[in-house]
Amino acid sequence: MADSKGFWFIAGLGLGAAFGLLYAPRSGEETRELLGRKAGESRDVVTRKSAEWRQQASDYMDRGRDVVSRQVDQFQAAVDAGRQAFRESTAGDAGAPRE
Repeated sequence: MADSKGFWFIAGLGLGAAFGLLYAPRSGEETRELLGRKAGESRDVVTRKSAEWRQQASDYMDRGRDVVSRQVDQFQAAVDAGRQAFRESTAGDAGAPRE
């Protein structure tokens, strides 16, 4: 059964290729030129898009660094404020008797 499916697949490919060659709207040379031109256009589009995507990725990374840097600064300020509050609370208790 699997062999007959493979046969019909190959037969279909062959028939499709044959009909494509018979009913092609252009000559072989024209078709090759068209394919080459389209490949060049596609390469240009991919090159341009990849440059845009690299720039976007760089922008996202810069924004991410800024956000992380701000968060680190806020966290450090909170730690410093906590330390200062602890020092002030323990300095005021230094002279008080302990229970």
